[in-house]
Amino acid sequence: MKKCFDCKKYIKLQKSKIKERIKMFDKLYLEFGGKLIDDYHAARVLPGFEPDIKIKLLQEFKKDAEVVLCINANDIEENKIRHDRMISYQSEIFRLIEYFRSKEITINNVVITLYNNQQGVQGFVNKLKDYNVKSYIHTFTLGYPTDVETIVSDRGYGANPYIETTKPLVVVSAPGACSGKLATCLSQLYHEYKKGVKAGYAKFETFPVWDLPLKHPVNIAYEAATADIDDKNMIDYFHLEKYGVTAVNYNRDLEVFPILKNILYKISSKEIYNSPTDMGVNVIGKCITDNEYACKCANDEIIRRYFKSLVDFKKGLVSCEVPKKIKLLMNELNLDENSRLVVKKANDKLNSSHFPSASIMIGKKIVCGRQTELLSPVSSTIINAIKYLTKIPDNVYLLSPSVLDGIFRLKKNTSYKTSYCLNLQEVLIALS
Repeated sequence: MKKCFDCKKYIKLQKSKIKERIKMFDKLYLEFGGKLIDDYHAARVLPGFEPDIKIKLLQEFKKDAEVVLCINANDIEENKIRHDRMISYQSEIFRLIEYFRSKEITINNVVITLYNNQQGVQGFVNKLKDYNVKSYIHTFTLGYPTDVETIVSDRGYGANPYIETTKPLVVVSAPGACSGKLATCLSQLYHEYKKGVKAGYAKFETFPVWDLPLKHPVNIAYEAATADIDDKNMIDYFHLEKYGVTAVNYNRDLEVFPILKNILYKISSKEIYNSPTDMGVNVIGKCITDNEYACKCANDEIIRRYFKSLVDFKKGLVSCEVPKKIKLLMNELNLDENSRLVVKKANDKLNSSHFPSASIMIGKKIVCGRQTELLSPVSSTIINAIKYLTKIPDNVYLLSPSVLDGIFRLKKNTSYKTSYCLNLQEVLIALS
């Protein structure tokens, strides 16, 4: 597989960068944004990037690091779902705990943020006890975001219980966005300074890539991926004014930075950071080895996100504004649906066969399939792909008529649909 990202270089540079930041403080609270494991967005945009690279990085620090996980109490009450895995945020917390422990990474604490007597929280706390994980309840911070005097006081951050940590590096992560990671870090800093510990804060965010251009496809792919939460890439004007250097950040970090800077100064009596970019430790931009190929992959990902948003809209998972936003991003890069070759081939198949069609790229070969009385477009494509990979002649049937007969009888007896063609899951079962 062609690659445009150097993982070995990334581990080396990232480890060094984090070590530099740890040396600035007695203890470092490092907010981990994005996905800790299964970062398939980064793997698609930057082939060569390993989806679990952050875990491999953490293993380099496992003697000196521990993880604290955050979850918003509202997400517990609403049973919020991670759409990439179709599991709840609660289930993701337990999956992460098990995964960290399998990799010998310390995880003993979970923080439930923005608590206000939401239903389901106590049951979640009870289950954490079964995992031998201590839970902490944090409520909304009094005075936030304008009254810094109240925020940095015993009535503000001081009202939250102190999370017992023992390692010099504390990684604060979550199953998704808006889980309270930053507030948890700042609350801990307040308590640490009261204890005489000179703790610090830093942020480890994979995207946007600060040292790539604002309109680089890799950064625009991040906007497409976060269109549902309305993230927008922007020039870090704090960084530009202070250093005369153009850096890319995103709107939420830029909006909150003046408040964050004041809070950090109130806690530590020092001005540590002059810009949101200063807070970051990511070196991902230095590890891109083939910019042209990275641009191509990012463009493909933007188009993929566009189609996914259309599906999500039809399912009622997002508003109609999300595909519109991604379409505008495509226009900025002069992309349309057919700019991705597999889309063009599927459309060509549709136009020639007059049936819904699909296609898949295998190496440099594109394999197509159309809907038949027996198979859905995707099922047909996968059957054709299997034949291509195994060099089975096209006239050979892969599915046994005796197996199919039982499946069709079951579908007719249990389905209200008039079409009984097999979806991909059913085809894979039949093949097995």
